[in-house]
Amino acid sequence: MRKVTQQEVGGTEVLQVVDAERPTPIPTEILVRVHAAGINPVDWKTRSREGFLGKPPYTVGWDVSGVVEEVGFGSTAFTVGDEVLGMPWFPRAANAYADYVTAPSRQFVRKPAGISHAEAAGLPLAGLTAWQGLVDVAKIQSGQRVLVDAAAGGVGHLAVQIAKARGAYVLGTASAAKHDFLRSIGVDEPIDYHDANASAEDIDVVLGLVGEQSDLRWITSLKPGGILVAVPSGAGGAVGVKAAELGVRLSPMLVEPDQVGLLGLTALIEAGKLRVHVDQTFPLDEVAKAHELGEGGRVTGKIVLTTV
Repeated sequence: MRKVTQQEVGGTEVLQVVDAERPTPIPTEILVRVHAAGINPVDWKTRSREGFLGKPPYTVGWDVSGVVEEVGFGSTAFTVGDEVLGMPWFPRAANAYADYVTAPSRQFVRKPAGISHAEAAGLPLAGLTAWQGLVDVAKIQSGQRVLVDAAAGGVGHLAVQIAKARGAYVLGTASAAKHDFLRSIGVDEPIDYHDANASAEDIDVVLGLVGEQSDLRWITSLKPGGILVAVPSGAGGAVGVKAAELGVRLSPMLVEPDQVGLLGLTALIEAGKLRVHVDQTFPLDEVAKAHELGEGGRVTGKIVLTTV
């Protein structure tokens, strides 16, 4: 099979497509023939500096959509031929940038029939980040005011739809050029983050998807007792001090494999309440171009690698 690997950390030039031995599932695992693999910021961050995976060589990527080709002993969740999606192993190596992946069967769910493998591959990591942040951590309720930072991005555009499906009034930040897109996915009140005078108030939940400086800006919009869920920046330093001053809650989070969350997401897709917007797809051999596009920070929705 083919897989993407790297021998050192660095720019996109370190990514290499090589031939490798196809993995074999151990008991309770499945072998998935990958049709598409989603790309996330953690992928290029891991490529460019040592992180979760230690020192190279390794293969990045965690989002998978494909077809079950082999079932390990004892696994009962799927049969050969089932179409599945998942985010296995995170933050350990899942080796998703490859033709085949093995992982525990219960880190996958069935792919909804009405979406493509490319759309399905864009769902797991971004969707679970949004689901766990809003549903599990913030416990959003109908009628609450929710602000999603970077609402047109991979996590953000899914978070908007999850919040709307649960009855929230949603504010979303993005450049003015993306405000029509925000409205199309349900944002009630788009905010141009370039506008230094733009503000929000009486917010119950802020989903912080940009970093510390942006979190410091939007945490002031929270009502007393409101919560900022800080995804990429954690919950320390100046943001923690500001939260204490304002009397609001602050919670860091890192996404985890979660079959229950995936089932919640696919149920929304099947109900017509959630769609994955795929900005562009690239064949596996053009993985470097895909990373370059993602790192440029101008993507709406998701970038996906395709293998078939």
